[in-house]
Amino acid sequence: MRSQKKQILAANMSLTDAQAEKFWPVYDQYAAELSKVGDKKAALIKEYVGNYENISDDEAESYLKRRIDIEESTLEVKKKYVPLFRKVLSPRETALFFQIDWWIDLLVNVQLAQLPLVQP
Repeated sequence: MRSQKKQILAANMSLTDAQAEKFWPVYDQYAAELSKVGDKKAALIKEYVGNYENISDDEAESYLKRRIDIEESTLEVKKKYVPLFRKVLSPRETALFFQIDWWIDLLVNVQLAQLPLVQP
């Protein structure tokens, strides 16, 4: 997915060679930070899928807290990188980048929406 994301960005950002030279190193740092958060999310999902049928109240509470923490961490990384991308892109290009990034996140989340729900 990560390499596909980079391909989607490259196809839709229309960067000049000079912009690309500055953009991709910042993007690679951004992707690496998000990857760490994504690894936590993947581990949490794996744990949940293996346990959702017999999840206790305490486990459900822990799952909810960790999921919120992951969402907050994701947002913090994005907020941190807005000014860094602004150093190498115009405001419109920065907005476009984050729109594409959010669009890809939505596609991933649509797949995650197929996970089974906790039963009361």
